Amino acid sequence: MNPVKSTLFFLISLLSINAFSQYTDVINSNRPGVSRSAFSVGTNVLQFEAGPYFLKEKRTPATAYEVSGFGVDFAARYGLFFEQLELNIEGTYQNDTKTYATTIIEEVDRANFKFLAIGAKYLIYDPYKNTERDKPNLYSWKANHSFKWNSLIPAVSLYAGVNYDTKDNPYTAYGIEGFSPKVLIATQHNFNGGWVFVMNFIKDRIGTDQSDFQYILTLTHSFSPKWVIFGETQGIKSDFYADNLIRFGGAYLLSKNFQLDTALTLNTKDTPSIFNVNFGMSYRLDFHQDPEIDNGTSAEDEGKRRSRRNRNKRVGTNNSIKQQKREAIDFN
Repeated sequence: MNPVKSTLFFLISLLSINAFSQYTDVINSNRPGVSRSAFSVGTNVLQFEAGPYFLKEKRTPATAYEVSGFGVDFAARYGLFFEQLELNIEGTYQNDTKTYATTIIEEVDRANFKFLAIGAKYLIYDPYKNTERDKPNLYSWKANHSFKWNSLIPAVSLYAGVNYDTKDNPYTAYGIEGFSPKVLIATQHNFNGGWVFVMNFIKDRIGTDQSDFQYILTLTHSFSPKWVIFGETQGIKSDFYADNLIRFGGAYLLSKNFQLDTALTLNTKDTPSIFNVNFGMSYRLDFHQDPEIDNGTSAEDEGKRRSRRNRNKRVGTNNSIKQQKREAIDFN
């Protein structure tokens, strides 16, 4: 089967999986790290995430070169049909100058998408749905802050999408162009004390000469309702490129729909060494509505009951007036 067709088939098959999700009252952003949360943004929520960055790369061996420039990471996420389903488009555009330090200094200007992908993510398992694990114990501080073994069971989501690479892209291997599938498994643990641990396992550009495997591990800590810090490690391995990246930074919640963030990226080798600083923001348009449950408690039902009470009250009042008139007549 054609790899693009197989990916589309996988996207459709996700819709048949029975699972749950969790809408949050405040924005749920993947920034400032690069890992994906297991949870979706929620139905009828449109979310934008973007951030410019500045980079410096330097390779020290014989084929020495330096790269300096800037770029922007971006993503648009939308919750559609089900609480568990999220459609998204994401990518990175970079513009830089690559300088070769050989006998003759040569500069090459480059500009293109390092990656551009569209896909869907579906939450297949939510351990926080319909359980008592997140409800506070009103009688025990220790119970609310102690480690819970069931927190080791993560939420799990699957992602499938397609990359698009243009011809002669300077950031991809020679001959890479057109569409190629991409799949991802995302897990998420929510621990007591504001700690969240996310793991991503990615197989990218499947079926091409640049098919790589990546893992991303992200640990986040919220030490106030507004501030969060994070640390992240990312491993990349393919025949074209391999690296181990380290990120750390933080984010500030300006409002329930708007987040600001910053992060620093480094690596541990010199082929090349990487230094990257980014600043970003996340903003959502929240049109989410909880589904109505027909249990007789809806606003419409309450309005009908109130109308009947008022009607009965008026009828009772009229009957009382008629009775008073009859008694007055009899007395006279």
